[in-house]
Amino acid sequence: RAYKPLPEHIAFGRWGEREAQRFLRRQKFRVLYRNFRAPGGGEVDLVCRDKREDTLVFVEVKTRATEDLGRPADAVDYEKQRLVARGAMAWLRLLNFPDIRFRFDIVEVLAANREKPEITLIRNAFPLPDYYVY
Repeated sequence: RAYKPLPEHIAFGRWGEREAQRFLRRQKFRVLYRNFRAPGGGEVDLVCRDKREDTLVFVEVKTRATEDLGRPADAVDYEKQRLVARGAMAWLRLLNFPDIRFRFDIVEVLAANREKPEITLIRNAFPLPDYYVY
């Protein structure tokens, strides 16, 4: 079977996720899972534990080459937040809804220069949508 390279935007996004992972580890996060896909929809790029705050963190990673279309986090619209929240709820369901703190963060990876990407962590980037009760 012939190897088919990933489309450039997919490969770029995966690269950004790896950079985000390295960055989060330096921030004392423990990466528990990458690319969690929930049955019935919902997805989380990185599921982490913020060791400093003993908090479960669901991270959306957005990678962009430039800010021409705004900050990477601007792409995390309500619909994307809904997908991440749905993935988070599925993850918590797998853990039998433990009594733990959790939050939603966004990591922006701006990579005009792949050698030195500019990485920004936005803690508590958005709340759990109202229709979810936890």
